[in-house]
Amino acid sequence: MMEKQPPSIFNDVIGPVMRGPSSSHTAASVRIGRLVRQYLSGPPVSCSVDFAPDGSLASTYHGQGTDIGLAGGLLNMELTDPRLVGSLEIARQNGLVLSFNIIDFPTAHPNTYRITAAGEDGIVVKFIFISTGGGMIELQKIDDIPLLIAGDYYETLFFFRDIDQALLKKYQTELARLIANSDYCTSSLAGSEGLVNLKTTSRLTAGVINAGQKYAHLKRVAQLDPILPIRSRKNITVPFTCAAAALELAEAEQLEIWQLALRYESERGGVSAEKVYSMAAKLVKIMKTSVREGLAGTEYEDRILGPQAIKIERARGKLIGGELFSQIIAYTTAVMEVKSAMGVIVAAPTAGSCGVLPGALLATAEDMGFSDDAVAKVLLAAGIIGVLIAGRSTFAAEECGCQAECGSASGMAAAGLVQMMGGTVREAFDAASIALQNIFGMVCDPVADRVEVPCLGKNVLAGLNAVGAANMALAGYDKVIPLDETIVALHQVGKMLPPELRCTGAAGLSVTKTAQQIHHRLK
Repeated sequence: MMEKQPPSIFNDVIGPVMRGPSSSHTAASVRIGRLVRQYLSGPPVSCSVDFAPDGSLASTYHGQGTDIGLAGGLLNMELTDPRLVGSLEIARQNGLVLSFNIIDFPTAHPNTYRITAAGEDGIVVKFIFISTGGGMIELQKIDDIPLLIAGDYYETLFFFRDIDQALLKKYQTELARLIANSDYCTSSLAGSEGLVNLKTTSRLTAGVINAGQKYAHLKRVAQLDPILPIRSRKNITVPFTCAAAALELAEAEQLEIWQLALRYESERGGVSAEKVYSMAAKLVKIMKTSVREGLAGTEYEDRILGPQAIKIERARGKLIGGELFSQIIAYTTAVMEVKSAMGVIVAAPTAGSCGVLPGALLATAEDMGFSDDAVAKVLLAAGIIGVLIAGRSTFAAEECGCQAECGSASGMAAAGLVQMMGGTVREAFDAASIALQNIFGMVCDPVADRVEVPCLGKNVLAGLNAVGAANMALAGYDKVIPLDETIVALHQVGKMLPPELRCTGAAGLSVTKTAQQIHHRLK
C-alpha cells in the first residue's frame, strides 16, 4: 500500500506558475488534460466532461477557466502558454469535439471531473479526476478501475481483461519482480478488469515494457510522465510534520524559519538546499514581474473590473495608513488583475489568493529596502506555514471556503513578514496563528463566477491582516492558541460552512441582484 506523501512547498503550497483565474479550475484542468492526452498517446478526437450539479464546477467551469484549461491540456499546452486563452477555438480548429455537461452522478468531492475521451486509434476511455486545490489533482479511476495518480511519479499501467483477484495478484508479484526499481507496485480490480500500477522515479524503457507484455490476459499498457515540479519517492522522510516539532528543531539547532523550509523541502524532494533556494528566488522574480505588469495596466474582455491598481497612485494624498499600506493594496491589486487578464502569476497557495504574498511581502521589502535575496528567504518562510496547513487542511475554497485560500495566504504572509523583520521561529508561528484566527468563517461567494469580486477585497484584507498579525507577534502579543491547534480548528470551521458558501455561486454576493445582472451581461 502506498502511503500518503507529505506536502511539498513547490507542489502543494507556492506554485504552480500559471495563467488563468483559478488554480483549482484552470491549472488543475490543464494538468488533467495533459494526463488524458498522455494516456491516449496523442490528441483526442473527442472529449466529454461531466460535472455533478451539486458540485462547484457545474456553475463555475466557464467563469473560472476550467474549459479553456482542459482544452489547453488536451492540446499539450503548458500552464504558462500564451495560447491558453484561445484554447477552445484552437481545439475547434483542430477538430477536437469538446463538450461539458451537467449530469447527476455520485461524487465524493465538489471538484469531480467525469471524462470520456476518444483517441485517434478509436480507443474510448473513461476517467474520474478530482481537483484538490492549488492546482493539485488526483486521477482516481480509469474505466471504473480504482487507482491513485497525483502526477508526482512516472506511472506504468498494465491493464488486464477476463481476470480474477488471484491471477491479478500473481501478475502483480511477477511485474514487481521484473521491474525491481519500482517504488510502488499496486493492483486493483473492477469486475473482470484488472490493473497493475507501477510507480517509478524514471520512465521505464521500451525493453522493460516489452518484457512485461507476455501475459495472455494483458489488454493495454500505458505510461504517464510526472506533471509536478517536485517528484516523490518511496520512504520519504521529512524533519517535522507539525509546528511543535518544527519549533523544537529550530530552537535546538538555532535555525531561522527559512532554514527550516530549506531543510524540509530538500528532504521532501530529494534535492539540494541550493536548488530549493534557487526555485524560491525564481518565483520571487515572477511575482515582481506580475506586479510590474499589473501596475502598467491590463486588459481582458471577460472580466468584471477594469484596471484598479493605478487608482491608488492617483489618490495618494487622501489615503489612510501611510505609504506601505497603500503600496500593499496597489501590489495586491496589480497581481490579481494580471491573473484576471490571463497573465502569468504564481499561485500562492492558490490563484484566487495570488495577490496576498506578493502584495504584503514585496511592498514591505521595497519599503524597508530589502533585497530579492531576502525576499526569497521570506517566501520560503511563508511556504513552511503552507506546508503545515496542507498537512492538516486544504487550500480548496470548494471544501473550506475562502478561509482556505486567502486565509491560508494571510497566515503564510504573516510568518514571512516576521522572518523579514528578523523575528524568531516562535514569533513567526505565533503571527501565523493570529492571522489565521482572524479569518475563520471567510466564505467564497464569487460574483458572476469570476475570481474578482469579492476576491480582490479579500486578498487586500488578508495582506493587511498579515501585517497586523506580524506586528502583534513581534511586539510579544499572546497568540493564546498554538498554530497546530489553530489549523485543526480552521479546517473544522471550513467543513461546517454550507456548500452554498464554498465557491458554488449559490449564496452571498453571488446571488445579489447586481451580481445576477453582471453574470447575464458577461454571458
